[in-house]
Amino acid sequence: MQDLFEAPSAAAPLAERLRPTHIDEVIGQSHLLGEGRPLRLAFQSGRLHSMILWGPPGVGKTTLARLMASAFDAEFVPLSAVLSGVKDIRDAIAQAEQTLQLRGRHTILFVDEVHRFNKSQQDAFLPFVEQGLVTFIGATTENPSFEVNNALLSRAQVYVLHALSEDELSQLFERAKKIAMPSLGFSEEAKERIIGYADGDARRLLNVLEQIDTAATTAGVSNVDAAFLDRTLAQNLRRFDKGGEAFYDQISALHKSVRGSNPDAALYWFVRMIDGGADPRYLARRIVRMAWEDIGLADPRAMQITNEAAQTYERLGSPEGELALAQAVIYLAVAAKSNAGYVAYNAARAFVAKDGSREVPLHLRNAPTRLMKELDYGKNYRYAHDEEGGYAAGENYFPEGMPRVSFYQPTDRGLEVKISEKLAHLRELDAAKK
Repeated sequence: MQDLFEAPSAAAPLAERLRPTHIDEVIGQSHLLGEGRPLRLAFQSGRLHSMILWGPPGVGKTTLARLMASAFDAEFVPLSAVLSGVKDIRDAIAQAEQTLQLRGRHTILFVDEVHRFNKSQQDAFLPFVEQGLVTFIGATTENPSFEVNNALLSRAQVYVLHALSEDELSQLFERAKKIAMPSLGFSEEAKERIIGYADGDARRLLNVLEQIDTAATTAGVSNVDAAFLDRTLAQNLRRFDKGGEAFYDQISALHKSVRGSNPDAALYWFVRMIDGGADPRYLARRIVRMAWEDIGLADPRAMQITNEAAQTYERLGSPEGELALAQAVIYLAVAAKSNAGYVAYNAARAFVAKDGSREVPLHLRNAPTRLMKELDYGKNYRYAHDEEGGYAAGENYFPEGMPRVSFYQPTDRGLEVKISEKLAHLRELDAAKK
């Protein structure tokens, strides 16, 4: 096998030429790699363990996995969840078995963008992780709590990686300049704009430096200033906000702006994410979720509008479809808010989780066969449509002996005002029937 850190050729991409060969060369992630910190201790322990590296693009997830394989003299088998299927997983497992039998080497199975694997694909390699045949290292930009199977998540330590700070990007800038372009000068403004463009992403920084080096060589330029950037890479080097917020923080800000009924802030965060390269389909899914979680029955039109916006994006694509998503965001922000349905659902789940398995009352059971009817299934059931006002006042729909519960508490906003009034009226009818 080719050595994991064999010196790359001069033709290799700059990001590959500057890839660290030891954890001391890694820039950033000091909260994990500093003395006494979790990942450094993992390297020093002499014992491999499965892990998930969660963080935005270009922060060193793949590099850390490769460094782990080198440190433990393990076979490194990479898979991309975007390109691989169950067959590829099986081939990787077969390769791991052969490596162990013939060479006595353990295998690290590295799955990039593991959140793209569906449940069956994740289940395909779970038994081999449990057996210890492979050590699983997954990389993801998505919250693993939502995207990774619980069974796999319980067997892997999650490490959260952060976007690189401006100081860290500056260190990487100087390293790249020294190693790959020592004769090329940069003005302070040009350097600042390049670091701002990188927006915490080391790979993005190195890629644009490579483009600039090529452009400067072609133009015979020895010093790069802001004007040169404007002439050669104007579209790519627009000035980015340097806040450095991670992807998952921005979606949180979008959600909270909608919940806080601020359409301008919601639209700002939506556009920030689109501008930063977020997948509009991911945003569409989150927008639909906001409609159900934060607007609910106070304005049922929100669910319809967000679903139709998502469908519009599928039909029109980018950039036209993004207008539909943007307008859905504005509607959610100005709509009446209610989390009553969300709270009720969670309360019901919590109740059922700790409560016993109560039997369905006989009068609520279906009776499609003679035997079931003889056993009184469905006996004395009151068909609501035949009752006055279409409501069987006083009827019980809960298991016998179950304590009175009231999961759903409508708010005094939007349509839920009417829902609350109706429920109060029905309770009065129930009380009168007793």
